[in-house]
Amino acid sequence: MGRGTSGLSNSVSHPAADGLLEARLTLLGDFDLTIEGKSVLLPANTQRPVAFLAMHDHGSLRAHVAGVLWPDVTERRAAGSLRSALWKLNLEGYDVIEATATHLQLSPSITVDLRERTDLAHRILERPTEITGPVNEVSLSSDLLPDWDEDWLVADRDSFHQLRAGALERLCECLTGVGALGRAARAGLAAVAAEPFRESAHRAFIKSLLAGGNKGLAVQHYRAFRRLLRDELELDPSPEMQDLVQRSSAVDRPLTFR
Repeated sequence: MGRGTSGLSNSVSHPAADGLLEARLTLLGDFDLTIEGKSVLLPANTQRPVAFLAMHDHGSLRAHVAGVLWPDVTERRAAGSLRSALWKLNLEGYDVIEATATHLQLSPSITVDLRERTDLAHRILERPTEITGPVNEVSLSSDLLPDWDEDWLVADRDSFHQLRAGALERLCECLTGVGALGRAARAGLAAVAAEPFRESAHRAFIKSLLAGGNKGLAVQHYRAFRRLLRDELELDPSPEMQDLVQRSSAVDRPLTFR
């Protein structure tokens, strides 16, 4: 894709476009664009194309972006809404979006937290031996723009949610294996919070508690999970999970389902 600003009129140059300033876009949790650590307030209708392009590393056709972001109007009006949004971005004085007559791309000078966390989650899942270093489990605790009500976000939001939940679970298991039990428990709690009905996440968390000698807490968590399953789904934990707690000698008598 060709680069440049030929698709934007009255372009205002800014050092951030040349990589001289640090620019960062946050999409996990609340939307936030910062330049040199200072938040840049963007009008609401300009946040949408910025977020959309940040989710597509290689850029997109202008017509496609307009059609996705403004699906309920004519192509002409959607294109006009996109031009208006780009113009307002231009007034901010930052080359946030690179544009040609046909394509749009988020400026490569902007770091995007979603891309970083997606890469981190894949590394945890695919190369778990690399996670013994300073991996921050809190960085995988937020979803993609959870307060935005946009149809075009749903699939990517769900995909990242499942990815981070699986990575947190795997992180809990691996940290338990290397004896980093405090961090393992935090990762396990984050995995459980992400997917409350995911038994494998609860098992990983319970194993981290048992490894730290916290048998009472492990049984307490097991019973809370059992109640949740029975109340919401009319199910019981699997025999594997029951055996995990029973074999730990965490209780002096068999677990019952009263």
